[in-house]
Amino acid sequence: MTILHIGFDDTDSPSGGCTTYLCAKLVELLSLLNVDFIDYPLLIRLNPNVPFRTRGNAALCLRIKIDNDLENKVKQIVLNEIKRGAELAFKNTNPGIVFYKGKTVPDIITKFSKKTIQDIVMIDKALKIAKNVGAEIFTFKNARGIIGALAAIGTLLDNDHTYELITYRTPENCGKPRKLDIKSVRNMDSNTSPNTFCNLDDGRILITPHGPDPILYGVRGNSAEIVYAANSMVKSLEPIERWVIYRTNQGTDAHLRFFPSISQVRPYSCVIINGIVSSKHKTISGGHVIIQIKDHTGVIDCAAYEPTGEFREIIKNLIPGDLVRVYGGVRPASSYHPITINLEKIEILKLATLEVKFNPKCPQCGKSMTSAGKNKGFKCKKCGLKLKEAEKTTLKISRNITEKLYLPPPRAHRHLTRPLERINKATKKSETMFTPWHYP
Repeated sequence: MTILHIGFDDTDSPSGGCTTYLCAKLVELLSLLNVDFIDYPLLIRLNPNVPFRTRGNAALCLRIKIDNDLENKVKQIVLNEIKRGAELAFKNTNPGIVFYKGKTVPDIITKFSKKTIQDIVMIDKALKIAKNVGAEIFTFKNARGIIGALAAIGTLLDNDHTYELITYRTPENCGKPRKLDIKSVRNMDSNTSPNTFCNLDDGRILITPHGPDPILYGVRGNSAEIVYAANSMVKSLEPIERWVIYRTNQGTDAHLRFFPSISQVRPYSCVIINGIVSSKHKTISGGHVIIQIKDHTGVIDCAAYEPTGEFREIIKNLIPGDLVRVYGGVRPASSYHPITINLEKIEILKLATLEVKFNPKCPQCGKSMTSAGKNKGFKCKKCGLKLKEAEKTTLKISRNITEKLYLPPPRAHRHLTRPLERINKATKKSETMFTPWHYP
């Protein structure tokens, strides 16, 4: 028997296709061979800031146990299906496939995977590692897809993971408006949240995508059992061709890592960094809100964009001196803006004191006094009283924000963003699989 890890990536385009759908088709084709799936299909979201990603930047992995005499047949099925289904006509679609044999995944691949989720990785690095571990690779066009393919194999999800049950449309409905019973989605959410998440946002349905891909909807949650149960509550008003439960790094903040100082921040990285607010906010064209934070090494802009809605009001309420921890992706500098952290969340660690100073009241007539000149105290214009030793009155102003973690509304979350429902929670891997898929 052989344990075969199959990773693949970069098969879709902005106008269509879906790597998870190819995975769902492969699940059917390999099931017909009676292979033994030793894990759920893995849906691994890579660094969401890379400039050459297509849509969701997802890579897929299948882990199977097979008889040795099936190995070549399995590989041929995978190659044929990806070649048939990939959007190869699109210039930036560059599929990659990696086959790795072995009971365990080498540390060099797992470390590579972590970097791929958090930073930028070059094709040469993936090629070198694949060669060193004896992995078999197949590429199309410029070979960029092998980065994600290898990363999917190396992402073990041992410390935390979530699940997503994705349903797929019949081919004749792809490109048409999606049809769901909205009340059933709300009912599902009320019965399964917080064990499912990002279903709704102020009544708006979030489980359906908006593009031309074949996904009808996806339900995300903390266990395979809960997304399976939640799916049974959703009523589709169009046929569902198939569905698959994926184990995934979505909702785990796997892309974020702590940087000790602002000077170490690099474009396209995913950062957590502490700083002191050093400027009042400014609102720029489009309704985007910008603040600056500083530390002992430098200053950097942080942006809350218009789609984050009321989250921008939190940013507007920050003042110089507030100590914060910011989370987000780093946008490179351009001729129009400096290097900027695109805020995914913010934690207020310590609020500065907000004070307003007023001229004193005249003790004789009660009117506000005015300055009598530098170091000369105050005078009352109405009654003429002069007070040389008087000082301004200081009033502390209560703040509209508190020291806690703030996130944008769910509609503005990235796939990898850990939602409030999962703060301080982690899911450990189960040794059993629960109803992983259904196909025609």
